[in-house]
Amino acid sequence: MPATLLALQSLCSLLDGRRFLRRVRRSLGQPPGSYQPRAAVIVPCKGLHPGFEGNISAFLTQRYSDHQLIFVVASEDDPAYRYLKERLKASSARGPALKTALVVAGRSETRGEKVNNLLAGIAAVEPQTEVLVFADADATPGESWLKSLAAPLEDERVTVSTGFRWYLPGESFASQLRAAWDASIATMLGEHDHNFAWGGSMAIRAADFKRLRVAERYWASTVSDDYALTRAVREAGGRIRFEPRCLVKSREDSGLGEFLHWADRQIIITRVYSPRLWWKALGFYLFYGATFLVGLGSLVLSRRRAGEWLATAGLLLAILALGIAKGRLRATVAREMFPEECFTLKQYGARYWQLAPLVPWVMLLNFVVSAFARRIEWRGVRYELHSADEVRVVRN
Repeated sequence: MPATLLALQSLCSLLDGRRFLRRVRRSLGQPPGSYQPRAAVIVPCKGLHPGFEGNISAFLTQRYSDHQLIFVVASEDDPAYRYLKERLKASSARGPALKTALVVAGRSETRGEKVNNLLAGIAAVEPQTEVLVFADADATPGESWLKSLAAPLEDERVTVSTGFRWYLPGESFASQLRAAWDASIATMLGEHDHNFAWGGSMAIRAADFKRLRVAERYWASTVSDDYALTRAVREAGGRIRFEPRCLVKSREDSGLGEFLHWADRQIIITRVYSPRLWWKALGFYLFYGATFLVGLGSLVLSRRRAGEWLATAGLLLAILALGIAKGRLRATVAREMFPEECFTLKQYGARYWQLAPLVPWVMLLNFVVSAFARRIEWRGVRYELHSADEVRVVRN
């Protein structure tokens, strides 16, 4: 019976994956929209990671009529500060078409460095700005990303417009596993009322940001800009719209230990800032793991009739097959969203489905770790997460 329920759950998940792919195709088949309010794009930066220069170029060359681009670092000692200072100076020498700013935020003992950078960036926003846009420097936006992200806000019922990251698999096993792991979260977004904002690609009207008191109430003492914004929108009865055109590609080559550390941090943050989602997901992965272990144990140890043995084996194989099928859908999404990455995806795109059977077990490990952890390390800074409204900086 548990295996049958898990198989049905896996089938529903596959259908969700098909709906996600249809949503992506429908979005790509439509123009991004003509709504282009005056916008400010705030990009917190730290360090010179691989791909940083290309990502900065992508932000500087957005096809958008009127916007301000604000880069923020915590300290002038950050290598990103020196690079950005020279890059923006060279950009302004070519003409004043794009308004840019480089802000030094300083340190905070009561909130995460990224959130502190965002708040400093908001303080530098021009008064006439209509839309606030938040992005990550370790992701590469497409040339129409800003236009696509702002367009849904023409509908007054939409409070936040969001995309999500999409990791491309690289040469290392950890990079490939990260891509398969993270894509399983991306495909949770869709045309429904339980979307969540993602901090590397999200936009909100400046008036709504002020009305919801995001800076004063929700970002005052947090490390999670996006979960806090999601909470603010939900408590106000607002709506978060997912825009597939605003999926942004990322690359991250690391060792397996670094990947697991990163994945644990994502789930620890989820436990603190979205406990309902954490409990729901924990229940699913415990059910998945227990069903598989009991099923495999019964196949190996029990003396069942041939028919019962085959039925159990068939259900377990069906669950794996459904997970692999959904992984193939994610590989299709990657190819259609990022055609310029055809060489990379031809080499490693199959990892989205080949590693799909491993993802639930990694997730289960992450959830077990998050059940006993409250400390995280993020870009060299350690934080102790006491609650959704209280964080302590342990060490810079």
